Amino acid sequence: MADQIYYIKQSDINDNNILFNYIYPNLEHNYYFSDDLSPAFYIELAHKGFITVSQSFEEKFILLPEIQLEYAVLDFKDLHVSKKVKQLINNNSDYIFSIDDDIEHTVDQLNRYHNDCWLDDSYKKILFNIIEFDHQTIDFELLCCKITDKSTKEIVAAEIGYKIGSTYTSLSGFSSKEKRYNNYGKLQMTLLAKYLEEKNFDFWNLGHPYMDYKLNLGAKVLKREDFLQRWLKSVDKTTYSFKGSGLPKRKP
Repeated sequence: MADQIYYIKQSDINDNNILFNYIYPNLEHNYYFSDDLSPAFYIELAHKGFITVSQSFEEKFILLPEIQLEYAVLDFKDLHVSKKVKQLINNNSDYIFSIDDDIEHTVDQLNRYHNDCWLDDSYKKILFNIIEFDHQTIDFELLCCKITDKSTKEIVAAEIGYKIGSTYTSLSGFSSKEKRYNNYGKLQMTLLAKYLEEKNFDFWNLGHPYMDYKLNLGAKVLKREDFLQRWLKSVDKTTYSFKGSGLPKRKP
C-alpha cells in the first residue's frame, strides 16, 4: 500500500473515466478512505470490486475501501475437502449448518474472537442500514453462514459476507479454538462452498490471498486485472464488453 491514501467518493466510482483509467490501473494504490457511510455508497463500492473495512483515525470512524492488488478466488470445481472434514460431513448429527441474515449475533461473535476487530459497532450500524436498504439496480444481499453445536446451541464457526449477482464475497469469519471443534472452521467453509455451487454462483471471492487456509481450500490467486475481468462480468453481465486484452471497457 502506498504511503498516501486518497479520499474517494461516490461520484468517483460512478465516473467510468476515473474508475477505468485512474483507479483500476493504478497499482501504486489499493486503499482509499471515505467518511460516506451511506448504504448506497457501500453497495456500489462492493459492486465495483472494492472490499471495504474500517478504522478509527483521530477519533473519527472512516471507511477504508480497498481495490486489492490480488484476490483469492475459489472455483467450486477446485474445492478441496480434507479427510477430517469429510468425516465431519458424514457424521452430521452434532452440528447445524445455516445461512441467514442475523448480522448482530454474528458480528458480536466475531468481536469476541478477534481483538481490535475492524468490524466494530459503527461498521455494524452500516450493515444494519444496508439490510433495510433496497438498491434499485444492484442485486446485493448480506449473508451470515454458521455452524452451530446441536447440543449447546453455541455458534462455533461463522462468517459474514455478501452476494452480488452470482458472486459471493467474504468479509470476516471465526472458528472456535476449543479442541473438540477442530476443523469446524474448515467444515463451515466447505459447506458454504457446496451451498454456493448448488445455488449456481459463479465463484467465491475470498479477498486477500495471503492466508494458507484459503489456498488449502482450493482458491487460486488472481491479479487485480484478471480478477476484474471475471468480477465485472459476473456482477453485471450485460454492461461490459470484454473484447481484446486488458481491463474490460464500459460500453457507451
